[in-house]
Amino acid sequence: MTTPVFSQLKKEFIFSQHLQRSVELSMLITEPMEVKTSRPWSVILVFDGQDFPALHASQATHSLASRLSKNCLLVGIHANENRIYEYGVAAQADYANRGDRASQTTQFVLNELIVYLKSKFPLSSNRADWSIGGFSLSGLMALDIAWNHPDYFSKAGVFSGSFWWRQKALDHGYEDSDRIMHALIRSTKQIPDSSFWFQVGTQDEEDDRDGDGVIDSIADTLDLIAEIERKGYQWGKNVQYLEVKNGVHAPSTWATVFPDFLHWTQEAIE
Repeated sequence: MTTPVFSQLKKEFIFSQHLQRSVELSMLITEPMEVKTSRPWSVILVFDGQDFPALHASQATHSLASRLSKNCLLVGIHANENRIYEYGVAAQADYANRGDRASQTTQFVLNELIVYLKSKFPLSSNRADWSIGGFSLSGLMALDIAWNHPDYFSKAGVFSGSFWWRQKALDHGYEDSDRIMHALIRSTKQIPDSSFWFQVGTQDEEDDRDGDGVIDSIADTLDLIAEIERKGYQWGKNVQYLEVKNGVHAPSTWATVFPDFLHWTQEAIE
């Protein structure tokens, strides 16, 4: 069998009725150089696709392509100036009403984007072949979709997730129980056969609201993982955690581990 390679497709646009705007997509696809495989393709959806150049997404996919035996579609979903409103937790905006359009983003992905992609490519109908990921606030969005819609996605990857997302400001009586995603996971049932990948940098931020010597981004992520583990998931099995020493809250750090995330999405498939 010939070795597949990733080739850059031209950027495409899809108009979303849910978001009431045109959404730009950047897509990379594995294609065998000579003989095309008939196996349905696996899919990786990634929010903040406008950062693909900074993430070196094209280069990252080459190492992945060399080990795949079937096509894989990587889709970058671009954000716009309404990013802080379109990304978040669908069920609840934060205390400043950020993320108040996250439910529309969810509906765009499930009812418009997936339908569009399936009309263009021979994509797998098996949820095991579908992954979703994001960065910072879009990482929160990716996890929210995967957790609440496990019939669509079996894997979620989060880079420096905004798990501080809260329903009460710090100076208005905030408690850790006010973190929205933690509460959502705590109140729902375990989802079947799903896997989660989390990355945080040791220099993601400097804030340490409880003064325990651990920055908030690490503490919030580890607390969220603890909530997931209480649902029956296991650290090192279906929950992966990667802490990047000196890693910052920016594509410069995320790019260094983006290939690891891509490989992880395909590990259980190949």
